[in-house]
Amino acid sequence: MLPIPALLLAAFPPELAGLDADPPPGWRVACTGVGALAAAVATARLLAEGKPSHVLFVGTCGAYDERLQVGDFIGASEALALSLDVLAGRAYRPDLEVCRWPATAPAPFPAHAVGVTPGVTRSLEGARMLAQHAVAEHLELTGIFAACQAAGVPCAAALAVANRVGPEAHAEWRANHARLSLALVAALKDCGTFR
Repeated sequence: MLPIPALLLAAFPPELAGLDADPPPGWRVACTGVGALAAAVATARLLAEGKPSHVLFVGTCGAYDERLQVGDFIGASEALALSLDVLAGRAYRPDLEVCRWPATAPAPFPAHAVGVTPGVTRSLEGARMLAQHAVAEHLELTGIFAACQAAGVPCAAALAVANRVGPEAHAEWRANHARLSLALVAALKDCGTFR
C-alpha cells in the first residue's frame, strides 16, 4: 500500500463528528476503540498498512481541576500512564517501564500533560491526586503515542474538555461529548488543520 499523507484517529465515531463519512482531502480516518491497549493495537495496525506523514488523534477528555473548563480545547504536550494505586503507594511500576510519551507533532491548541488511567476516575480525591501530574484525563492517548513513536511517525492530539473528573463525570460527559466533538472538529477546520 502507498503511504498516506496523514491519519486522523478517534476512539469511536461520534468523536470524529462526521469526518468518518466525509474525510478531509489527503487524510485517512479511523477509530481505535476505547482504552489504551485497544488504541495501541489499532494504531499499530493502521501504521503498518501505510506509513502516514503524521497522526492526529481527536477526542474528549475530563478536567482534573479548575485549570481547564468544560468546552476548552487543548493539545497534549505528553501522554502519561497514571495509576491511583501507584500514586498512593499501593503498587509500583518497574524502573524499565515507559510511562511517558511526548507529542512529536504540533497541535493547534494550548498544550498540556494528559493523564491516561486504566479506567475513568470517579472520586474527587483521585482527581486531586492525578492533578499533580496532568490537567486532564483520557483513556487512549498513551496507546496512540506509544504506537506512533515505535513506528517513527509524528503524533499529536487535540481534545475537547467534556466534563470534570469526579462522581458526575460520566453523566456530564454523556451530556456534552457529541456537541463538543462537533465544536472541536469545526475549530480544527477553522485553523487550517485539514488543509
